[in-house]
Formats: sequence, structure tokens, C-alpha cells
Amino acid sequence: MKWMWTGVWIALALCVGPLRARAQLDPQRRDLLQLGYNQPLEGRGPISGYAFYYMSRPEFHGSNGTLRLAIAPTYLDAEFGRRRALGEHTDLGFGVAGGGFADTYSEVRQGKLLREESFTGHGGEISASLYHLFNPSSRIPLNAVLRSSYHYSTYQRDNLTDPAFRLPHDQGILHVRGGLRWGGQEPVMFPEMAMELSAWYESQIRGNAGSYGFGGDRQLEPVSHLLWTRALLAYTLPECRHYFSIGATLGTTIHPDRLSSFRLGGALPLVAEFPLSIPGYYFQELTARRFFLMNGTYGVPVDRGGHCELMAFGSTGVMSHFSNFPQPGGWQSGVGSAVVLRPGKKAWQIALGYGYGVDAIRDGHRGAHSIGLLLQYDIQQGGALLPERFNPTKWRGLDQIFGR
Repeated sequence: MKWMWTGVWIALALCVGPLRARAQLDPQRRDLLQLGYNQPLEGRGPISGYAFYYMSRPEFHGSNGTLRLAIAPTYLDAEFGRRRALGEHTDLGFGVAGGGFADTYSEVRQGKLLREESFTGHGGEISASLYHLFNPSSRIPLNAVLRSSYHYSTYQRDNLTDPAFRLPHDQGILHVRGGLRWGGQEPVMFPEMAMELSAWYESQIRGNAGSYGFGGDRQLEPVSHLLWTRALLAYTLPECRHYFSIGATLGTTIHPDRLSSFRLGGALPLVAEFPLSIPGYYFQELTARRFFLMNGTYGVPVDRGGHCELMAFGSTGVMSHFSNFPQPGGWQSGVGSAVVLRPGKKAWQIALGYGYGVDAIRDGHRGAHSIGLLLQYDIQQGGALLPERFNPTKWRGLDQIFGR
């Protein structure tokens, strides 16, 4: 059982890491508890889950200050921003992030998790960001983002890492990202309304590139470049309350390596700023140099109060893999369904889902099944889970958790 809980903590830390890449300061006050988990029904892939507390304070330390904070069991991600720091419509942000297991890498090929080629990574980073709003009088904002961050990673062997497998060198990586985003999406499970058109470029400059693996059979590039663009539309019809979302993401790389490429698979909506989800697949099962991914969701309420909703969703895309590490074909698709529950004041959202990976390979055959759980609790709507004054002599140990 010990190895299982160790894996859970690794996944919780790993999956919240990409949340640090938000593309503008959050203008809304938020207190959200988020949890997500995917479980494959055949085979064994990387543990796929996240659990974190997300907080946003748009008037922190004065009317021009903002604070964004995400806390996972072994990971912290925070950014302090200053509105109008460099002009009426230009904001400045400084961030810090890091923790245990944040840079863990799992090697998956042909539908198999290769534990002998996987390893644990820990890391931390500091960042500085500029956010400029081009159209302050427009209903849909157009933002430019420029971010520079320095990330340091250390690697160590897992219990099952092959002794002959040489780990990458511990190293610092300079990330430089620039992008344009028209619109945006709130950091919630199912936003009632969202629209985004965005284009991004990021360079990753490694301080200690070189070969690793079995006899140096794979290479870390000194400089890698990533380019991607996304289109997204989500809307809830006002009369019938039907919900739909459609999206498309296109990405390519220049001088990529196994650690800097795009990774697709799984069905966790808040695992990254740009989640590349394909239902039924393992988390980050597919590694791609280039890809084009489309996805869609449609939800129908069961009752008039909107406390229960049935959803159907799917993703399909084409991708180009590394020639020396082949994967199962260029075209990959997955479909799924879910029941979404919103009890009480709708502070809770709970989704129970099923996914089928149409082209995923398991034991030499195509087709893979998975189930999943998503949970969101909005403290702003529902109130704190624990009493404001916690008296340890009155509330002993786990009595409060079990409602005693």
C-alpha cells in the first residue's frame, strides 16, 4: 500500500504544476477546491489526478495589487501582480512555484508504461510577467503576454528505474513565452460561457543539455521552440440550459526532445492551461512533435433546477511522433459521457464519467476504457467547510470530518 500512496502524492503534485501558466491576472475573487482523477480499466498507466486549492484576490495589498495562489499537497504556485504598474493598461506579475515530484517523467509507448525508463523529478521556478490590454473599452479583451521564468530541475531514480538507464543532468531551464489572447476561460470545471482565440510561442533554453537514457539513445536539446494556437467556444443556451463547447488546438515544435514536446491524453479539464485531452487514454500517453486536436462537449439538464446534467464529449486529432520512439498511428480519437451533479446551492459540482479511447493500444488491440471523477467546491457560494473558530479541545481529530 505504501507505493500506492506515494504514487498518489506524486500525481497530485505533478498535475497542478502547469496551472502556473495563466495568461493574465485573474480579475475575480475566487476560493475553489478542485479534485480530479482518472482510472484506466485495463493496463497500467501513469497515475492521473489532481487536488488543489485555488485562491484569487484581485485587491490584495491595495487596490492595484492581486494575488493568485494554488496549493497542492506537495506543490505551491503563487503570483503577485500589480495592476497599471507600467501604464494604464499594462500589469506586472512576479511568481514563484515549485515542490516535490513536480518534474516527474513517465515514459509511455505503444500503450505501455515503461517504469524502467521513468524517473522522479523535483523543481522550482521564479518568473516575471507583463500583461498588456489592447482594447479596454471592448467587451472581449485582447491581451498580450510576455513571461520569462527560470526553472531548476533535479532528477532521481524510482524503485523500478533500470540501473542502466542514465538520468538527465540536473539543470536550470530559461523559459521565454509570448502570446496574444482574445477572450479567455475561467479556471473552473465547466464555465457557462467562454470564448478564446490565442496564439503562443515559447522557447526553452537548457543550461545542461546532452544525452541520457540507454547508452545515450535520447537527447536533450540546448534550445527547443514550441508554437501553438487555440480556438474555444463554450456557451449555455439561456432558455433550455443546454451546454456546449467546441475547441481546436494546433501545435508544432522546433528542435524538440522527450521532455519539451507536447503530451496528449486523459480527461482532466484543469490539469493544464491548455489541456490536450483525449478520453479513454492514459494521462499524457502520447508524445507529439506536431498535432492538431479537436474536441467537443454537449450537456443536457435532467431537471429544471439544473441539479443534474448528462454530458457527452469527444476528441479527435492527428499527430506526428518521434521516429525513433514510434507510437500507435497518427490519428487518435476518444469519446465519453458523464453525469454532472450540482446539489444544494450549486457550490458543489461533481462529475462521474466514462471514457473510451478508440485508437489506444492495450495488449496489442485497439480500444481502452477508463472512468473518472471531477469535483469542484466554490467556497464563495457554499461557505467554509470547517468552522471559523476551530477549537481543538472541542473538535478532536477526525470528529469534524466524519460529522460527529
